[in-house]
Amino acid sequence: MHNNEIKVFIGIGSNMADPQQQVIDVLPHLDQIRESQLVSHSSLYQSAAVSDIPQEDYINAVACLTTKLQPMELLLELQSIEYAFYRQRSDELKWAPRTMDLDIILFGNIQQNDSHLCIPHAEMQNRLFVLQPLQEVSGDLYIPGLGSISYLIKQAPALRIKRLD
Repeated sequence: MHNNEIKVFIGIGSNMADPQQQVIDVLPHLDQIRESQLVSHSSLYQSAAVSDIPQEDYINAVACLTTKLQPMELLLELQSIEYAFYRQRSDELKWAPRTMDLDIILFGNIQQNDSHLCIPHAEMQNRLFVLQPLQEVSGDLYIPGLGSISYLIKQAPALRIKRLD
């Protein structure tokens, strides 16, 4: 990594339109974000949807990037990729099924919480489908204000989850 590059972790999720292929297909797009580079990504994980709305299982992964972008710049890049994957956003249906969901999980050691962005991701400690693939690509990182990933995995709510080959 060069001096002005920061390591970031991006959560990837899909549960519509061949979600396994969607997650695989988004990886080259992450590598094409300006001033950023895809370093690695986790295996794919299948998990139950966290929602009141009945829906298909999710396929999730975590990607590690290095970037020179600021958090808001990266967020806008991720949203344009979601849009390219036909992501529909709805305020009424926050936990609706989606073709592509890209979330900034960690952005270096930055802690930010405003109306646009919360880093570390506000729900990460409750989501095994983020924590398990994150641990796979990052090792047992310490998350500012939360603790080590292995500790968070032990504390996280139970969820049906399976690592895919």
